[in-house]
Amino acid sequence: MKDRDDQLGVFPAFFRVEDRDVAVVGNGDEALAKVRLLLNTRAKITLIADAPEAELVDLVRANGVRHVAQAFEPSLIDGATLVFGATGDAAEDRAIVAAARALKIPANAVDQPDQCDFYTPALVNRAPVAVAIGTEGAGPVLGQMIRAQVDQMLSPSLGRLARLAMVYRGVVEHVLPKGSPRRMFWKRFFSGDVAEAVQNGEVGQAKREAKRLLKSIDGIGGHVWLVGAGPGAEDLLTLRAQRVMMEADVLVYDALVPQAVVDMGRRDAERISVGKRKGCHSKSQNEINDLLVELGSAGKRVVRLKSGDPLVYGRAGEEMAALRQAGVSYEIVPGITSAFAAAADFELPLTLRGVASSLIFTTGHDLAGDVLPDWARLAVSGATIAVYMGRSVAASVAERLMVAGIPAETTVAVIENASRRDRRLMHGVLADLPSLDSRDDLTGPVMVIIGEAVAGANLDNSTPLLSRERHLAERVGA
Repeated sequence: MKDRDDQLGVFPAFFRVEDRDVAVVGNGDEALAKVRLLLNTRAKITLIADAPEAELVDLVRANGVRHVAQAFEPSLIDGATLVFGATGDAAEDRAIVAAARALKIPANAVDQPDQCDFYTPALVNRAPVAVAIGTEGAGPVLGQMIRAQVDQMLSPSLGRLARLAMVYRGVVEHVLPKGSPRRMFWKRFFSGDVAEAVQNGEVGQAKREAKRLLKSIDGIGGHVWLVGAGPGAEDLLTLRAQRVMMEADVLVYDALVPQAVVDMGRRDAERISVGKRKGCHSKSQNEINDLLVELGSAGKRVVRLKSGDPLVYGRAGEEMAALRQAGVSYEIVPGITSAFAAAADFELPLTLRGVASSLIFTTGHDLAGDVLPDWARLAVSGATIAVYMGRSVAASVAERLMVAGIPAETTVAVIENASRRDRRLMHGVLADLPSLDSRDDLTGPVMVIIGEAVAGANLDNSTPLLSRERHLAERVGA
């Protein structure tokens, strides 16, 4: 469930006002601003003003706005689609809103957010394209700042391009099947040669490019992106990952990928959970391989979302082999691996000049067998060790490393849910690691970082793995 602070108190929508009555009540600057805003639309604007200021009169006359030169009364707004109380008098505007609501007409009282059924956004107009920025009345200046930035980003020719797209919409729906072919056509339409020709004012050339594109787009095959979803925080997703998630027909995702990241995909994309957790595998790896091949062979554009980076303990090698064998094209989109996110949370240098010049990625299971891995001698010489999925075998990890010669007092950092809001940071020494095995409160993915470089971490925001009393008791027991 989303945090309440992350939910909007309004539902963004656009009112249809073409050839419909919209009433503005007021004589001064407030009414002037609303009339100017409404002149961006095809609404039939009515100004109700018994003593309008000169600038407002000039605007109304210049633009053919209907002017009712009398004081407000409810009968004057009967039948309106929207009503603005813009008198500059708070009590009078509240009375106008009350009258509109009695007539079941949405109303807005200027500068009184709690009296508004809707808010007027900061608007970027590239008709028929409109970008509306709302702050729920909390920060109009912020809305205007964002509007200025968006206005600079959007080409002045965007409206002309959108109108040309409307001409081709029916043809595209008739010629191209739903799904990837249509999306690919429109993506290239809005970002390729057609858009460039429109921007240059060459309408004829733009139409020729659109026809050429329509003929060439048929026959697009399936494609699979193996995408690193990062450690969990939505804003650590790469720009490329976001882009391909918006192109995908299907999102296939693991259990460790947060729902908030999955929700960043295209709204109408199919979502398939293949959630693999310890002791709870909804699909085997072979079944996942078969699913990706099946979807890609059917012409689907597929994003396979993996926690962290797909090439670091993500079993991407098996999926790539299956796709290659089936002749399905694929692409790797790297992600931020959990070790880097954990180190960032701890402000921990994974390499430290004169202390640690090597970095080892491993899983706790690599240290649970009878044979010590070859890299253990590097750890003894000072390399930093990042242990993925190490909580359940923490005791074995600590024991084997100490037997290999790593001092029991070597600093360790433990991070649950690296990069996320609910992350937990703990620190201690190698001899403290066995305590993790009995920590039932650790339910998220746990990363353990071991090495002398960890001593350079910022430990102010972390807690000891063992309480002082328990630490002393274990020392005495030893």
